[in-house]
Amino acid sequence: MTQEQLLQWLDELRTEHRDLDDLIVMLQTHRHSDLMQIQRLKKRKLSLKDMIARLESKLIPDLDA
Repeated sequence: MTQEQLLQWLDELRTEHRDLDDLIVMLQTHRHSDLMQIQRLKKRKLSLKDMIARLESKLIPDLDA
């Protein structure tokens, strides 16, 4: 995978992460929200955060000390 492809994928993951955050906040403000759905969305958000961190680390060049 090229660096350009990684950057594009990273951008898509960040967008999905932000969208999930907005959705979770919206659902939590409703009185009759589905707690299981919110929990699944939070797990997905955490998974995205981990994927983002792994991709960001791949983009950092290795430095031999």
